[in-house]
Amino acid sequence: MIARTLRLPILLAALVWPVLMAAAGLADDGPPLTRIAFGSCAHQEKPQPIWEAVLGYRPELFIFAGDNVYGDVSSGAMTELRAAYARAVAIEYHAKLRRTVPVLATWDDHDYGRNDGGADFPHKPAAKRLFLEFWQVPEDDPRRTRDGIHSATIAGSEGRRVQVILLDTRTFRSPLRRKPEPMPGTGPYLPDPDPAKTMLGEAQWRWLGEQLARPAELRLVVSSVQVLAEGQEWERWGNLPLERDRLFDLIASTGAGGVVFLSGDRHAGALYRRTDGVAYPLHEITSSGINMLRPDQPEPGPHRLGELYGGENFGTIDIDWQAGEVTLALRSMSGEPVRELTFPLSELLPD
Repeated sequence: MIARTLRLPILLAALVWPVLMAAAGLADDGPPLTRIAFGSCAHQEKPQPIWEAVLGYRPELFIFAGDNVYGDVSSGAMTELRAAYARAVAIEYHAKLRRTVPVLATWDDHDYGRNDGGADFPHKPAAKRLFLEFWQVPEDDPRRTRDGIHSATIAGSEGRRVQVILLDTRTFRSPLRRKPEPMPGTGPYLPDPDPAKTMLGEAQWRWLGEQLARPAELRLVVSSVQVLAEGQEWERWGNLPLERDRLFDLIASTGAGGVVFLSGDRHAGALYRRTDGVAYPLHEITSSGINMLRPDQPEPGPHRLGELYGGENFGTIDIDWQAGEVTLALRSMSGEPVRELTFPLSELLPD
């Protein structure tokens, strides 16, 4: 019954998807993107009223940044994850979004199948098959023939190109270093300087370098876990500091301008900006969650702009090509911005 419940919406979406993609111009010869929304952490068994605000924003593209369902599995039968996807397609406004707006997606741990899971998760091939089926990944897509679910696309013509790079921070990631005795209310991890450990795996690192070398004016690099956040002990790129340094170095060595990070995972939203040790000011917007929240989680934030936002939220990226400006915003249940930052595209250029 679960398979049948999932199959019909997927077949219908497969017919609609090419039309939506063409209408939005998600190609290098199409019109430029100006309104992009994204979000993460949507539990399929809880109400999701914020989708009405998302639709009211009228995005030209929506990016699912991970934990798009909660389906941690207990066996290779993948029963829980199958059921989570089947429930998700029945959510009214979630379904309406997918019928009317082009979507892109990566995963995080709970739609990967294991809390904080990485490369040692034994059921990742089965989780990948379910991901590809649910998100309508075409049969000729490279994700069908290589390890991982990382992908990239460019929309718009020269001078107004937006590149969306969706990283896979699960399939290849090395085990994290755990605290001997975690304190209540804090995360369980410590930074690990082991040079043998990886966040992306060598094949994905090579692929990322190739993507960053492609011409684009704005690059939205989607990482399910936070990149710039410091001072907290949950999952983040700072768990593997040499890998984060490698990411910053790769941006510099490829001459890739226009990088902005999008992330989720944390059950709270925030804006970040880092200027030290990077080729140009790097910005990150973390949007989490659609309905999974931890409103009271004070933490240090040396690169954070303002406080964490603990209510339901989704993120938006507004691009004013004529003015040459980008606005990042966290929006609440009402659709109004609760955190907002505008900066010129010209700021995102390597020296």
